[in-house]
Formats: sequence, C-alpha cells, structure tokens
Amino acid sequence: STMLCWLNRLHGALSAPTGRIAHLRPSSLRRRLALSSQRRIPEFSSFVARTNTCGELRSSHLGQEVTLCGWIQYRRQNVFLVLRDSHGLIQVVIPQDESAASVKKILCEAPVESVVRVSGTVISRPPGQENPKMPTGEIEIKVKTAELLNSCKKLPFEIKDFVKKTEALRLQYRYLDLRSFQMQYNLRLRSQMVMKMREYLCNLHGFVDVETPTLFKRTPGGAKEFVIPSREPGKFYCLPQSPQQFKQLLMVGGLDRYFQVARCYRDEGSRPDRQPEFTQIDIEMSFVDQTGIQSLIEGLLQYSWPSDKDPVVVPFPSMTFAEALASYGTDKPDTRFGMKIVDISNVFRNTEVGFLQDALSKPQGTVKAMCISEGAKYLKRKDIESIRKFAADHFNQEVLPIFLKANRNWNSPVAKSIMEEQRSGLTRLMEIQEDDVVLLTAGEHKKACSVLGKLRLECADLLEARGLVLRDPALFSFLWVVDFPLFLPKEEKPEKLESAHHPFTAPHPSDVQLLYSEPEKVRSQHYDLVLNGNEIGGGSIRIHDAELQRYILAELLKEDVKLLSHLLQALEFGAPPHGGIALGLDRLICLVTGAPSIRDVIAFPKSFRGHDLMSNAPDSLPPEELKPYHIQVSWPADSEAKKSSLNQPYCPES
Repeated sequence: STMLCWLNRLHGALSAPTGRIAHLRPSSLRRRLALSSQRRIPEFSSFVARTNTCGELRSSHLGQEVTLCGWIQYRRQNVFLVLRDSHGLIQVVIPQDESAASVKKILCEAPVESVVRVSGTVISRPPGQENPKMPTGEIEIKVKTAELLNSCKKLPFEIKDFVKKTEALRLQYRYLDLRSFQMQYNLRLRSQMVMKMREYLCNLHGFVDVETPTLFKRTPGGAKEFVIPSREPGKFYCLPQSPQQFKQLLMVGGLDRYFQVARCYRDEGSRPDRQPEFTQIDIEMSFVDQTGIQSLIEGLLQYSWPSDKDPVVVPFPSMTFAEALASYGTDKPDTRFGMKIVDISNVFRNTEVGFLQDALSKPQGTVKAMCISEGAKYLKRKDIESIRKFAADHFNQEVLPIFLKANRNWNSPVAKSIMEEQRSGLTRLMEIQEDDVVLLTAGEHKKACSVLGKLRLECADLLEARGLVLRDPALFSFLWVVDFPLFLPKEEKPEKLESAHHPFTAPHPSDVQLLYSEPEKVRSQHYDLVLNGNEIGGGSIRIHDAELQRYILAELLKEDVKLLSHLLQALEFGAPPHGGIALGLDRLICLVTGAPSIRDVIAFPKSFRGHDLMSNAPDSLPPEELKPYHIQVSWPADSEAKKSSLNQPYCPES
C-alpha cells in the first residue's frame, strides 16, 4: 500500500501540469506560454567575468562602464579594433595617449583571433562615422584596461564567411570553422528547435524522455551495423541503427509516450550527405493510429519552426506511394514545381511506331511523358543530348525529346513521326505550349516513371542554372507519403522478399488476408514525411501481435527469429497497439538553414569517407591492446607495406 500511495503521488505530480493545461482554451494556453517565455530572458553574462556581450550594446547604454571578452576580428590603423563574441561585433577605440601605452601595446600587438578582455565606457561614434549595417554601429567602447587572455598563432584560413576554404581544411580545423557566423547560426538554430520540440512533446503532450542503450546486438535486416568487440571470446556488441526495438519495448512497459533525441549508427561507408553517426527525434505512442502520429508531427514542426521563416501551414497534404511514383517517379517528390509525369499510353494504342508498339504489347508496358515548360527557350542541344545519355547510362532506357516545331526534332525521324502522328492527342493531354519540350519514354511502368523522375530533377537543375526559378528557396513544401508496399523483392534475389521499411511495420488492415496468399501485394501502415524532395522522417504503426510478427519474420522474410526472441516474447505479455516515427534531425536542420550539406549543421561531422580529419579517427591499435578482445588484424595480401599506416582500418576476426 505504501508503494501504491507513492505511485499515486508520483502520478499526481507528473500529471498535474498537463492536467491543468488540458482545461485551458488554446488561446489562453498560447497567452500563458508567450508570457512565460517573455519572463525568461536569457542572462548571457551570468557566472562569467564580463558585464555584457559584444552584440547587445546600443545607444541606450551610453556612459555605462562595461567589461567585454572576445576575439579580435579586425584592426584598423592601430586606432580601431573590432571585437567579436558569439553574440556579435563591437568597435573598440584603442587609446592613443601616453598614460595608456601598456593598453595600446596589448591591443596593437595581439594577432588577429587572439582572445582579450577589455573594460571601458560606452560612447557615441563621431557624427558621420556610424555603421548602419552593424547592430552596435551607433556606439563604440573607449577602452581603459585590456588583458590578453590568449594569443593566436598564424591561422590556416581567415575566419570570414566570404573566404573560400576547402571542406577538408574546414574539417581539419573544425574548432576554427565553428567561429564562423554561418556555423554559429546553424548550431544555435538547431539547439533552439530541439528545445522547442522537447517543450512541445514533454510539457504540452506528456511524453517521457528516455535514453536507450548504444551497446546492443546484431539485428536482422536494414543497414550494416558497427561491430564492437567485447572481452568475451567471439562475442560482439553492435551499435543500434535506431532505437526501434527499445521504443517498442517501452510501449510494452506501459510508458505510453516516449521520445528521445537519439544517436543512431550505420556503417554505410561513403554516401553523400549521410553520416555514420546521426541524430533522430525518435517518438513512439500507444493506442494511436496513423492520423494521430501525423497530427502530432505537424503540431511539433509548427511549434518548433524558427520565427524568421514563413510559418508552417497544417495539415500537410498526403499522397499514396503509387501516386507519388506515377506522377513524380519517386517516393520523395519535390512538390515545389510541376513537370509531372503523364501516362500517354492511350494516345499511342494504334501507333505505327515500332518501339512504342513493342512496349505496349508487354505486361506493365506503358508510354510515359513529361513536359518541360519553356524548355525550347532554355535548353541547348548539348543539354538534350546529356539528358538522353543520362537515361541510357543509368537506366538503360531510351528517352525521346519531342518539340512541337518539327524542325527542332534534330535528325530524329522517330520524334518527327510521333509528332506528326499524334500531335493533337499529345498537345491536348499534356497542354503543351509552343516552347515546351516533351520527354517521352516507353517501358515497364516503374522503370519508366523512375527514369523520368530522375530527369525531372536533372532538368530543374539545368533550367535553374540558366536563370529560371522553379524551386523557391524560401518555400517549405511538406508532404506525407502513405500506403507503401509492406514488402519489396530483394535486389540480388527478386524471388525473395524484404521489408520495404522494417519487419515490425503493421500491414494495412484491409490487406491482412493477402499476407497468406499474395504478400507482395500487401500495403503497409508506413508513412514518410517529405520536405522539398527529401525524406526527413519515417514511421509506422507497429505489429503488436506476436504470432503475426513471428509469421512475417520466419515465413515471409526467412529471418533468424532467435535474434529477435526478446521482442517476440515481449509482444506476448499484453503489448498495447502502438506506432511511432523518427525525424532525421540533421537533414531537417540542413533544409531549414539552407545549408549545402548536413555536415554544416553538425558540430563535429565525419568526412565523406567517414573519417574524422581533425583527430584522425578511425585509428590503428597495437596488437597487445587487441589481445584482451581475442581478435587480431587480418591484413589484405597487397597491403604488407601499409601495415604501419595510421589510417588502416582493421577487420575483426574471432
């Protein structure tokens, strides 16, 4: 009874804030949140040896005695010095009179990027010398005392955003690169968005922040995992690709609503804009359906969205996987511009053109086309040739460019005959204007759509390089993609199935019976969130029935069920229906800030090849340090000379 009493008190304490909020009208809740955020003004100069930051002083501070700390950004004629900290820039006047010779010596001799502390008075800049481009441009500091806190040696590059430096150099000296305005902005915006997400999930919707282990075991399916040797002979940990199993086990454990800013690990080698370690906003809920998860995420993004961007409009539009593939040739369509794929098979049912007849006679055979608006104005002949080469090289697919003006169908009798034969049907169906270019391809539905989907993006790049704006950089176009297939044929063995998402995804309620007869036709309760043509999140309603989970793993996916015995067993102990989602935080912040790469929104990222260029990780270990792990390095035959190389990765052998 003491335990019960304690639990009741704990429950009361935890639910009181959310209980009170639940009775508030939305408008009064917003008002309270606004008031509380106004009250909490950050105190940037608490606990430190300064009175103010370099970015906050204005004319209202005139006459105040201040102490500032920062880096020397710039010095002019040994009279002025610009001091920088993480909050901004301020101009400091170097004293010229004899009595302050020691102060002048410190400030004039310290190299750029040295750290100094100065004390003095806030004064007005002389008339006509104000700098309207600088927030602190109306005032300057008349220095009385100065202290050199640390001198800076010769820099490998200037700390200026307009100075071009290679990414390798930036990563090698990341601690210097972090001083740049852009990196400061990106990392601060990331921090603010994550804080708002925590507030929304934990304070407003009763989620519990739970940390899950990073030392785990090998799990079937998915990406390659990082292997970590243990001191038990032949036994290895693996780093988790995501907290998927733990989050489901937390639902079985009755936590009801879980969330985590989760570190995830995938040994995927060199892939552009992927990192071996990355961060997810990981979420799971009990007693929820697909609509509930989608509404939660829409509210989460709306609440945490930066105030300097256009507000997020909800609800987000939704599209089925089949629609996305048919209209955009991809499961992550960029809906900021048109150029949709159109099925024009019916126009060519009675065609005389051989390769079209041939394609349409096959099962799943179609003719697809895409209209490039004003393409004839912007695209040159060499562009059209490179588009055709791209399709041939990457998809082994023939793509025909067709112009309304027959004389532009360069030496292509096929294009000319198509245009003459089906001109009116094509023009009507695709609403072609005089300067448009049509790209036409024929073949199996999925392949034809995929090739045009890739060409749609290639053409958008080409047109924008010629000055046409198709994708507004200030526009954030969110989209839910739903009704994915539950299984896909394995690439290397098409007769076998693999999970399209992961093996814990629940089938669509209407398709459950198909699992036992035609599993390849089953749709899943999986949903992806797409932003401007990038997948930024994915999730699903999970299987909470142990028998169904066992059947899918053992019978359909032919996986070793023993590896997941802990999860299957847990599902037998009264597992609630549950579902969730994970947002890729790095990719989301990258899109919000407009950064060219996710490496620009991560404090210490790895290089394209997964190396840390600053510390030289991964590094080699001497054999005696490997002994306790019962492993030794097996060197490839051709690398005898490289054995001493610090960058040589080792292959564990038990």
